Amino acid sequence: MSRRDIVVIAASVGGVAALCRVVGTLGAGFPGTLLAVQHTAPSSPAYLDRILRRHTSIPVSYAVAGEVMKRGHFYLAPPKCHLVVSSRGTLALDDGPRVNFVRPAGDPLFASAASVFGPRVVGVVLTGCDGDGAEGLRAIKRAGGVSVVQHPGQAEAPDMPMHALNHDSPDYAVSLTELGPLLYALAQGRDPHTHNG
Repeated sequence: MSRRDIVVIAASVGGVAALCRVVGTLGAGFPGTLLAVQHTAPSSPAYLDRILRRHTSIPVSYAVAGEVMKRGHFYLAPPKCHLVVSSRGTLALDDGPRVNFVRPAGDPLFASAASVFGPRVVGVVLTGCDGDGAEGLRAIKRAGGVSVVQHPGQAEAPDMPMHALNHDSPDYAVSLTELGPLLYALAQGRDPHTHNG
């Protein structure tokens, strides 16, 4: 099984707590790169990186345009900008139109990662109140990647995972506790034991 070491995550309502739980299960030396979009208001202070650092030894930072992605690093979309992957595989920020009524949104990140990294990409849709991420997961699946949703019954706001389930056939629907070990296994190229497909 090939390495699935580019992990892209979308979260909205309840996402901060969910991301804290996920990173808490990932120790230093995670064999992949994580990029996440948490829906935030344009006026939100940029402090999610500090919150997440309290729960993990993985380096966490807001993405900087032109930055080269490092393995074992967690990058966040800053408020007011979509986080995308450029054709060169570097990080890029886009302050263009809102997608699914939000900026940053998960779909642009998912689609750009899929177009550059194809089967190496794992898309993850966590808790949230809209449909962001569903189209992006479909793009990831079309490119040969893996799609994952948080189990809707365990999400603070189940709309985003449910929307993804209804518009795609995700490879995995897991609890936050199961997500960390799943991402580890996929990034290492191992076949996880929690497959539900």
